[in-house]
Amino acid sequence: MMRQYELVERVQRYKPDVNETLLNKAYVYAMQKHGHQKRASGDPYFSHPLEVAAILTDMHLDESTVAVALLHDTIEDTTATRQEIDQLFGPDIGKLVEGLTKLKKLDLVSKKAEQAENLRKLLLAIAEDVRVLLVKLADRLHNMRTLDHMREDKRLRIAEETMEIYAPLAGRMGMQGMREELEELAFRYINPEAHRMVTARLTEIFERNRGVVAEIEASLSELFQKHKIKARVKSRQKKPWSVFRKMEAKALSLEQLSDLFGFRVLLDTVEDCYRALGAIHTTWSMVPGRFKDYISTPKQNDYRSIHTTIVGPSRQRVELQIRTADMNTVAEYGVAAHALYKDGRLKMNGAAHVISKETNAYAWLRRTIEQLAEGDNPEDFLENTKLELFQDQVFCFTPKGTLIALPRGAIPIDFAYAVHTEVGDSCVGAKVNGRIMPLMTELKNGDEVEIIRSKGQVPPAAWESLVVTGKARAAIRRATKNAIRKQYSGLGIRILERVFARAGKEFAKENLKPVLARLARKDIDDVMAAVGRGELASGDVLRAVYPDYKEERVTTPPQPREEGWSKIRNAAGMLFQLPGRSRKDRKAKKDSGAVPIRGVSGDLPVRFAPDGAVPGDRIVGIMQPGVGITIYPIQSPALTDFDDQPERWIDVRWDIDEDNRERFPARISVTAINAPGSLAEIAQAIAINDANIHSLSMVRTAPDFTEMQVDLEVWDLKHLNRLISQLKDSPAVSSARRVNG
Repeated sequence: MMRQYELVERVQRYKPDVNETLLNKAYVYAMQKHGHQKRASGDPYFSHPLEVAAILTDMHLDESTVAVALLHDTIEDTTATRQEIDQLFGPDIGKLVEGLTKLKKLDLVSKKAEQAENLRKLLLAIAEDVRVLLVKLADRLHNMRTLDHMREDKRLRIAEETMEIYAPLAGRMGMQGMREELEELAFRYINPEAHRMVTARLTEIFERNRGVVAEIEASLSELFQKHKIKARVKSRQKKPWSVFRKMEAKALSLEQLSDLFGFRVLLDTVEDCYRALGAIHTTWSMVPGRFKDYISTPKQNDYRSIHTTIVGPSRQRVELQIRTADMNTVAEYGVAAHALYKDGRLKMNGAAHVISKETNAYAWLRRTIEQLAEGDNPEDFLENTKLELFQDQVFCFTPKGTLIALPRGAIPIDFAYAVHTEVGDSCVGAKVNGRIMPLMTELKNGDEVEIIRSKGQVPPAAWESLVVTGKARAAIRRATKNAIRKQYSGLGIRILERVFARAGKEFAKENLKPVLARLARKDIDDVMAAVGRGELASGDVLRAVYPDYKEERVTTPPQPREEGWSKIRNAAGMLFQLPGRSRKDRKAKKDSGAVPIRGVSGDLPVRFAPDGAVPGDRIVGIMQPGVGITIYPIQSPALTDFDDQPERWIDVRWDIDEDNRERFPARISVTAINAPGSLAEIAQAIAINDANIHSLSMVRTAPDFTEMQVDLEVWDLKHLNRLISQLKDSPAVSSARRVNG
């Protein structure tokens, strides 16, 4: 186990003015707090935070970050408290340690939800200070290095979590060295057989091709000497997980892969990089489609390099990465390589404890966290985070030339949301490279995308299954919820206006503010939506605003039969708009307080009973909690189920938009003669009469007759009656009637 002075010396090698007192105090405090705790391996527990600190010294991080590594498990696993750490080490270090502490006693229904909430807490802490990320990744790396000592089920769970979250997160932060080791260790436990096979075969191939690799290195070095370019050439073997993933993705055998070996060319300046590229391409042929210039267009994680593949010496395909030494450091250490220290503090944008000159990688992470943290449930948050972390990227442009990086497989809807949430919400179409293209078009590198917008647009819920970015998915889900909430809120307002008017009381939204606590709602819109969903009784709102109001309840529940209609109308105050009335009559009815119903495409959460209802029917609305209003024709026997629930009966009327007509559902029963062509004749009669068959089922079949139930869409009651009459006249039909009509 590393001693106290050895840790201080490791930091002194790259930071001579190290704060030894801070490191010594953190070392002693953590060792005392962990005391006699043991790891699964039997080693003292303190060896773990010490090794995490050592990993961070390899990244040349400051003493404050190393101290946090020593303390990172104290609040979670010992008697230490945040207050105590604040007093001893300052609130900044205390905040970092707390950010690394898992949530305890989570009241969540699943392990996945618990994992998601801990990830959300961690990412929010990372957004405030990147050092939380660096310590967490070092912590995970040491845990993976010592995973052999855990139970098998726990090993697999930790390895999968590492592969799904922490390795991609390290990659997105540009820390390729960390990512590769995490993936390698996780692969070993997730698929040990494949890991052994690929590792053994790679070792065998490397030994067999050792001479070829040396020959390529020598040829490249000679080329650069000839052109007076100062360069270092290093060969690198692909990692087993990278090879296995490519084999699976492309369905290739190991022998079919042509890029098992890569070569890295390190130079002093950007100009040298392009000179080296020119020398290479004028000497050997480039493989088409295998050239990428990430110096001109860096990746979102700040990775910069030129990639090319050539048919090089001995006709071998050679994969090359050309970059400066500084670019190589950033590629290996990512955000950690950007750290500048002053008085022991990490800086960014002039603020302490963060990176100087916010990197693209860290800016991406902060934006992503802000987008993902807005109201998703735990499982959705976890899914969207994985989506954001895993994807490879394509680079597209706005018409003004702004570069937008998107996951591979992204479509214009993803692009619109990447520009701005409002652009995505109002998107109705897209031009890709000047041509109008479907919104499902997969975008490619270099595409110029122009989004066509409409102010009245609400993103369809179906878009959620089409997009690939977490931001778009979360925004569409949010917009859908808001649209539904707006519908329920509108319905709630109309219900309350009617109830207050019936009671002879004035309704005003402002009157609800003083009684929000009594109604257990946080704002007025919450009250409206709850009433609209049927979760809050309108009478309870009335009594909350006017506590002295005495409601006169009808003791006999309304009977939904024709002969009881006057009783229903008198008891519930229901008014109905019948067809054929003048606009003046309809206006009078609107003023009476009944809720106007236009159909499922209107601005209220409305659905129709299974047997349907059409304009011309006398109708009644039944409030269904969480659904909205279900519309029944007054003759429907199903209404007897609500006889003892008069508070759920809603005063509704037809309010058909004559300029924008809509079909409505109805159900008919047809008894057809069993003869060839009967069904075709019935379908033809329905089509001729401009009705639409929604569904058809055989209810009962006899030797001579078949009884069918047909769900139709018609314009109104007159249209439905005309259709039934024509069906009765058909020689293929024995009888036809409306169900519950």
